[in-house]
Amino acid sequence: MSSTEVRVVRVFITGGSGYIGRATIDALLRHGHQVTALARNDAAAGTVSGLGAESVRGDLTDTSLLRSAAEAADGVIHLAAPSGQHAPEQDQAASDAMRLGAAGKPYVHTGGSWIYGDTHGVVEENAPFAPPQLVAWRLANEKRVLDSATTGGRPVLIMPGIVYGQTGGGLIRAFYLDPARTAGAVPCIGEGANHWAVVHVEDVAELYVLALGAAPGSVYFGVNGEAPTQYAVAEALSTAAGHPGRIRSIDLDQARVEMGPIADAFTLDQQISNRRAVTELGWKPQHTDALAELAGS
Repeated sequence: MSSTEVRVVRVFITGGSGYIGRATIDALLRHGHQVTALARNDAAAGTVSGLGAESVRGDLTDTSLLRSAAEAADGVIHLAAPSGQHAPEQDQAASDAMRLGAAGKPYVHTGGSWIYGDTHGVVEENAPFAPPQLVAWRLANEKRVLDSATTGGRPVLIMPGIVYGQTGGGLIRAFYLDPARTAGAVPCIGEGANHWAVVHVEDVAELYVLALGAAPGSVYFGVNGEAPTQYAVAEALSTAAGHPGRIRSIDLDQARVEMGPIADAFTLDQQISNRRAVTELGWKPQHTDALAELAGS
């Protein structure tokens, strides 16, 4: 089924006030959709309302609210990421509720490329999984989501790489450009020879919109096809920070102390193809020079 065969009008989105969520709301509105966004507090409600979406107060633990909001929509995009020790149970309960509410309407779920571990060359969506501990819990829930396609659901799984672009958010900015964390020099874990699969936030937002019309059970990588090394990213970020070439090399143990478990994910070596999203959905990433953009961020 092509993306033109499903006409989604009203979309319910979680995580709308977040980094990817804000860009996705903007993309949805530009494509003529109406958007209702989950908002856990006044600040989040103000953010999504300011973007032009209608806010619905609640959080991922409000499963009855999630189900009713999904029932009232023509499609659902789940971007919110629970955290903490109960994240697996919360995400499963939330996705179950929204899929039940959506019934036979599109439900787009967010995964991530990190569950594939080191890719050992360029891979596509059917590659084997080898997740670091940080994201290993996602495997069971993502399988549960995709399996619902066999019982009349319309699940689609989007697997973004490391998202960059714009300002005020994103993992790169949080862990590699935060002055309080970097102490005047951009960190690089080890030699930094590992490759990163990256995507601009505006491009992945467009992919979420297209995914509303994808075939049930589809899985798509959200990457722009580039694979810069971690060291090259650090060099670009040092330019953006105003001190070109000031890179602080740290080993993985020190990175875990400074960054937490996400350090292991930043050392993954990933080269990933976006062929499926490009050919099946007509996705056309517009930002294809991540290093140049990061250097000017």
